[in-house]
Amino acid sequence: MSRTLRKRTALLALPAAALLALMPATASAYPNPGRVTGSVVTHDPSMLRTSSGQYLLYATGGGISSKTSADRIAFSAGADAFSSRPGWWRTYSSVPEAWAPDISYHGGRYLMYYSVSSFGSNTSAIGLATSATGQPGSWTDQGVVHTSNSSSDYNAIDPNLFVDDDGKWWLSFGSWWTGIKMIRINPSTGKQLSSDTTRYALASRPTGTKAVEAPFVVKRNGYYYLFASYDTCCAGTSSTYKVKVGRATSVTGPYRDRNGVAMTNNGGTPVLESHGSVIGPGGQSVLRDVDGDLIVYHYYDGNDNGTPKLGINLLDWSSGWPVAY
Repeated sequence: MSRTLRKRTALLALPAAALLALMPATASAYPNPGRVTGSVVTHDPSMLRTSSGQYLLYATGGGISSKTSADRIAFSAGADAFSSRPGWWRTYSSVPEAWAPDISYHGGRYLMYYSVSSFGSNTSAIGLATSATGQPGSWTDQGVVHTSNSSSDYNAIDPNLFVDDDGKWWLSFGSWWTGIKMIRINPSTGKQLSSDTTRYALASRPTGTKAVEAPFVVKRNGYYYLFASYDTCCAGTSSTYKVKVGRATSVTGPYRDRNGVAMTNNGGTPVLESHGSVIGPGGQSVLRDVDGDLIVYHYYDGNDNGTPKLGINLLDWSSGWPVAY
């Protein structure tokens, strides 16, 4: 049995109260990322495991950058998802490049939601691409899913698809402005459901900084959990990014943290924060793997001039809240 699995088995044997006592009280108590090698420079990673056992990761950059791994340790860089970038991207980004992809597999096909925007602007769009294999170069762009503009009080970036047990599809997204939003998706098109155009509010920071973004929703043990990234991204060793979580009994909320504070009122229980040379962890996604749930994220390496790198840790849910280890 590996050291990681021995640790996980020992944690699972603890009563909930004892495990809560192990939850980090200070940033220095957070775990270091698990060992990864090879092509590790990344930003806003989204990863899944294919039926063949290959780990397939997409991330911010270019026409959406890719990596693969056979063992979740050694990663190799691949081609961009798009061999040619869709022309409509230029409406939202002069570069143009795409951010924060969200890859999943439903109904016999791979789906990738992604965002196109200029940095700091809320003239933004969420796009959708589909593929039979999920491999770079195989993606067919399906166009725009949702947009925001300079008069919007929200930002259409950082999408995450969540498919509920009842078959309903939901897309969470957003950053800054008035926070994290959610809309209903039509499973047959992957676009917004025309019969329900409600835009739900999931998390916000009504006072002080507005910085909350990168939502990711999972359902575990009867609760819906909303992970989000807080504070400042993309500033190298000056980044203050951190991952927080809340939970709810309904997918549309209200989400509250371990202390009962609503995520629409700056609530959130910390999952990962800066510690040592691991600076500004965030841009997270969650993957259910054969040995448990993984939190997959980027951080800025204080020992390498703040280079953004891939972080992977297991999550333990025994306390009713995700604990990274």
